Amino acid sequence: MSQVNESEKIIADLLDGQDVRENLSALRQYLRDGGNAKFVTNQVKKNEDTFFAFLEDEDPKVRKNSALLFGDLKYQNAAEALYLYYEREETLFARSAYLDALSQMDALTFLPDLRQRREDLLAADVPADEKKHVQEELEALSQILIRYDGIETHEFDLHQKDNLVLLTTIPSQRKFVCDMIDGGVMHPVGVLARTDDLPSLLLVRTYREILFPLSEKTVIDIDSEEHAARVAERMVRLCRKYHGEDGCFYFRIDCRSREGEDVGDSVHRLAIRLAQESGGALINSPGDYEVQLRLIETKPGKFFPCLNFKTLGDNRFAYRKKVTSASMNPSTAALLVELARPYLKEGAKVLDPFCGVGTMLIERDIAVFAGDMYGVDIFGDAIKKARLNASAAGEQINFITKNFFEFKCKHKFDEIVTDMPYGGKKTKEEMDALYADFFEYAPTLLADEATIVMYTSEMAFVKKQIRLHSQYSLLVEECIKERTGFYLMVMGYRA
Repeated sequence: MSQVNESEKIIADLLDGQDVRENLSALRQYLRDGGNAKFVTNQVKKNEDTFFAFLEDEDPKVRKNSALLFGDLKYQNAAEALYLYYEREETLFARSAYLDALSQMDALTFLPDLRQRREDLLAADVPADEKKHVQEELEALSQILIRYDGIETHEFDLHQKDNLVLLTTIPSQRKFVCDMIDGGVMHPVGVLARTDDLPSLLLVRTYREILFPLSEKTVIDIDSEEHAARVAERMVRLCRKYHGEDGCFYFRIDCRSREGEDVGDSVHRLAIRLAQESGGALINSPGDYEVQLRLIETKPGKFFPCLNFKTLGDNRFAYRKKVTSASMNPSTAALLVELARPYLKEGAKVLDPFCGVGTMLIERDIAVFAGDMYGVDIFGDAIKKARLNASAAGEQINFITKNFFEFKCKHKFDEIVTDMPYGGKKTKEEMDALYADFFEYAPTLLADEATIVMYTSEMAFVKKQIRLHSQYSLLVEECIKERTGFYLMVMGYRA
């Protein structure tokens, strides 16, 4: 049966009053599967009385599914009816469905009443067996109100003492980053440290994120109600510690299973429990939030909980205004130039022949002051973005749209610093040829004594060219990403 015929039959059965609950669910599934929403909308419009009547059905699941169908279609004509029946709905599990539907429409008319309803629910003494459904209603109310009102954000207090932090890093470089952090100890995903000086940590560029663990060793099961209560209490405590304010904190949960297992339903239930256990201090708001609960899987089904505060204002890489899909993470670029620091020369003339959006050159100059800097890339869009990023960083860099192997310059460069092109759709033979051309052409641009700092996933081709060209010598070979085989290679060049 074709999709159109399928939807026609479902709608015909609904109009005849046959298996209404099941057919409403089937029609919603049809839309989720990419069905013709325009056709369904037209059928609803032609038969509004029948579809609106489902909001009065004696079966609360029919009422719920009919409300959600209007939301799926963003059917604005139903907005007033949805709000009317929301006010009348006595079955708790169905109430949030009307609000979920209204969140897909213009609900401006209802805002004063919705704000009051939320205040009433927050102040109410809710029986234990009703808390789950009331929390779902509160969450749905919040999504509508946030769309119009935004969220009230707090100001992070950087001067708190006794801070437990987790700095996430590339796993193979934990020790290198750890050695840069006073009191740091290695952790499976980075560096754990206690510090009284948060501002100094925001000067270190070699970690990816700064997270705040709920405790040093707590590991949770996301389906445990007992663990949810403990997480909620510690989340509220940390939120108030770093912001010095009461009131509500808007949060979302980020949880990824290493095995690729779908944990979405468990995460949604946890979010509801956290809001419930916090007594309204935590509001689940995945689209607009101040704090993220990051759940890092340590072993199957067990997660290490940390907070990531958007209010912290980590501006280390604020210059990154524009990126491309191939852009390097700026903390990786900072790590690479820090590893290569002993071989970088102050005031050096520096070239990046595959510069992308300019991250390697910017981080190179931040690490050790450079002289003239040039960035070359064949992609004009990347060069435009590189210029914007360099301007935001206050860097004077000459960016040129050109194939590196056609680039000529009156300067001779003391350093080439680059993230080499990845294989992508290129064959091994094509990548071998690219590296051969690079090592042949580079001497036309290099000073008599120079350094090449290269990030590459083709270590074998690099070593092959070093064997074939006596001018090059390998100074550093550092594995950065073991799983994907990316290396930092620092080479000396002598004409």
